[in-house]
Amino acid sequence: TQGEIWLDGRPIHRMKSFEASRAGIQLVPEDRRIISGLTVEQNLALAQVAPGRGWELERIYSHFPRLAERRRQEGVTLSGGEQQMLAIARALARDIKLLLLDEPYEGLAPVIVQEIEKILNEIKGLGITTIIVEQNAIAALKLADRAVILDTGELAFTGTAKDVLDSEEL
Repeated sequence: TQGEIWLDGRPIHRMKSFEASRAGIQLVPEDRRIISGLTVEQNLALAQVAPGRGWELERIYSHFPRLAERRRQEGVTLSGGEQQMLAIARALARDIKLLLLDEPYEGLAPVIVQEIEKILNEIKGLGITTIIVEQNAIAALKLADRAVILDTGELAFTGTAKDVLDSEEL
């Protein structure tokens, strides 16, 4: 309810969504928001229409081979895990400095969670700052450098992900 958020020396806490997107902040929402009636490729191309173009389609497909196989398939007909990949890929299709993921593992089978983890590890390796809000704490902590734990809206812990994983209490 208070405070400020800054990115690259700019206050972003008062920006409108389109301004935040142009500043390089991309959101992968919990409900994925795949656009009905558009193919995988059209969903990705639409993300590149606004200024601040990110990854080219071929680079996206090299990181998401499953999407390359389904590029002509309507996005909403993909499995839940494939839709999550599309939502992440759509964020990367924009100029990105900060990736926000809201419950990226929700409703996904464990084998798909592992596949999404692999993709997020690749993104981490590229140096893209990522914030994950996730109730599957173990999966999120495997990717994280730092962790913030909230308990009924109150800050309960802030520190390294390793500290959390090593603490039975946490």
